[in-house]
Amino acid sequence: MERRLIFTKEVKSSNHFSLEPCQLDYPLDIPDIRKESLDIPEVSEIEVVRHYTKLSKLAHGVDDGFYPLGSCTMKYNPKISEELAALAGFAQIHPLQPSDTVTGCLKIIEELKESLCKVTGMADFSLAPAAGAHGEFAGLLMVRKYHESRQDTKRTIVLVPDSAHGTNPASANMCGYQVVTVPSDKKGTVDLAALKDLLSDQVACLMLTNPNTLGLFESEIAEIAKSVHQAGGLLYYDGANLNAIMGIARPKEMGFDIVHLNLHKTFGTPHGGGGPGSGPVGCVEELSEFLPNNDSENSVGKIKAFHGNFLVLVKALCYIKLLGLEGLAEVSKHATLNANYLMHQLHEDFDIPFYDQGCMHEFVISLQNHKEEREITALDIAKALIDHDIHPPTVYFPLIVKEALMVEPTETENRETMDDFVRIMKDILKDENIKSRPLTTPITRVDEVKAAREPILRYRKKDT
Repeated sequence: MERRLIFTKEVKSSNHFSLEPCQLDYPLDIPDIRKESLDIPEVSEIEVVRHYTKLSKLAHGVDDGFYPLGSCTMKYNPKISEELAALAGFAQIHPLQPSDTVTGCLKIIEELKESLCKVTGMADFSLAPAAGAHGEFAGLLMVRKYHESRQDTKRTIVLVPDSAHGTNPASANMCGYQVVTVPSDKKGTVDLAALKDLLSDQVACLMLTNPNTLGLFESEIAEIAKSVHQAGGLLYYDGANLNAIMGIARPKEMGFDIVHLNLHKTFGTPHGGGGPGSGPVGCVEELSEFLPNNDSENSVGKIKAFHGNFLVLVKALCYIKLLGLEGLAEVSKHATLNANYLMHQLHEDFDIPFYDQGCMHEFVISLQNHKEEREITALDIAKALIDHDIHPPTVYFPLIVKEALMVEPTETENRETMDDFVRIMKDILKDENIKSRPLTTPITRVDEVKAAREPILRYRKKDT
């Protein structure tokens, strides 16, 4: 592993040069603030190219192989979207240039808003948020602003299901709300009776993902929405799982008031690696005045400069236009079909909670039985999959399933790929070296607690 660091490839005086002192007719008053010499390794150009090319090959993406990362919707990214976003008229503009010179870009923004409204049923959208969690934050700011506009300041509670994404309670907390957990019932969906007991004139909203993180559709969503609204609260839609219902069911018809969408997952734009992402937030007509980055005096304000990550918007609109609304519905149908196929093929060898209900776009495996009987954990399975060029599914989430593996094949995988995954999953259970895997990576098992608590974030040369 040490040899993979570019600092270890240095050969002194092998490839360097010095510049003559700069001769200027006027003095430069540049303070010398560096307290130590700039530690740059001396390596040739070809060594630099080879080094970073090798590093790039260590990363696993959707173009490398199967990426069933549950709840993250790591689908194939159409290359035509990349080509369009790279056009000079998109890539080389500036947000401060006159609007009459970027009318095409402004049209893209308006068309995308209209398309998202059609998919969700919402009346209006802001495209400013830069990620899903950013969209959540913006949506909850809108919830707060809405209640404040009605002088209803006693609403300090946000209800969050126990199967929710971790960003839900985090976003609510950042907006100053107290988070109260809503338990799941024996079907894996929101316990309606428990929800009704928790509703009061202190509840600002209920945050909900539908389908939920177990891949189950909230069949009582109409009654849930009715109960929340009768209590004076709003219903917030976490759009992380929209890939299961596009063109089939709309959040507005379910009773949701505010939604955020993940363009960097659902609509085929690159996802992962730290961004850029896009998490537009939309709402019903009664709440449109509170949207961020608009001119309304009741807006929650600017949460991102200009129009958000514009090139992501270009790619998302390209994806929508390629498929059309009917095509988006086919995406959701195939995503659901693929997930149910995988679940059926694996259920005899793995415990799958709620198997008898079927699933939507994803499902959760529990390794608890294998852990008790053979000490095989969810982490063991995840690590072993790396040696088979498969990205591990989401592990240990949702928290209500012990030893959880969350699998989402998306719509873009063919049957052959999924059959290979099933075979590999079954073979891994028989693997005598499972506790040592992965064996094909630069490092194998690490002390994850130590890595989290004592991370080494900077390379320092050893004393010589």
